[in-house]
Amino acid sequence: MGTLVHAVLEQVDFAAPGLPAELSEAIQAAEARGGGVAGDLSRLAAGLAATLATPLGPLLPGVCLRDIARPDRLGELGFELPLAGGDAPIGEVSTVDIATLLAESLPAGGQLAGYPERLLDPLLASTLRGYLTGSLDLVFRHSFGAGPARWYVADYKTNWLGEDGQPLTAWHYRPVALDAEMQRRHYPLQALLYLVALHRYLRWRLPGYSPDAHLGGVLYLFVRGMIGPDTPAVDGQLCGVFSWAPPAELIVGLSDLFTKGRR
Repeated sequence: MGTLVHAVLEQVDFAAPGLPAELSEAIQAAEARGGGVAGDLSRLAAGLAATLATPLGPLLPGVCLRDIARPDRLGELGFELPLAGGDAPIGEVSTVDIATLLAESLPAGGQLAGYPERLLDPLLASTLRGYLTGSLDLVFRHSFGAGPARWYVADYKTNWLGEDGQPLTAWHYRPVALDAEMQRRHYPLQALLYLVALHRYLRWRLPGYSPDAHLGGVLYLFVRGMIGPDTPAVDGQLCGVFSWAPPAELIVGLSDLFTKGRR
């Protein structure tokens, strides 16, 4: 299912006037390419239409994916980042180094509290060498008022967070459940790597780039919990949407760490 959803959302025009029909066509095309089994096509199309109409939360107040025009987005942006010299190492990078930088930036008791300690697990504290490679599901830009456009990374997740024998609801994707799932699967580490990749890309391609002005943050979109404009919110955080805007200095610091190795 995850492969199919990614393929459909990569191809479809979020802002298309005839979105339901375009979603159905994209699902059929993805199935034909071997992208997975959709089951009830109309149900999946309706679910993805609801996802695209769900507000994206405090990082983008009043905005949903339907508001992102095709010229303002990039899908499946690949990256390859050398770690401290790549094939010719000039230093070392480990998850301990990343955890140290992260611990300096996360407020105590706030979002992702305790995650730096998870990264200090000896099972993860190996030296990282070679290259970081991956692909960003979605990169998009959005402007508020007269200010410069800010750039965001979004990652689509189809994780099932329900309980056996119970119907799945938006409540299963409430903020505390998303925080726990993010930490359990080490998605915050993934998110940081994605933001470093975006930082490098914008530094290369965007004239006058400033991390403070242009880096907007990251969104993990748990599509099963995004049920449209009426998606419930808890303490200002929407169900189904995990949003995070790490300080720009953390992303710059990680990028420098990956370039030079341990401080």
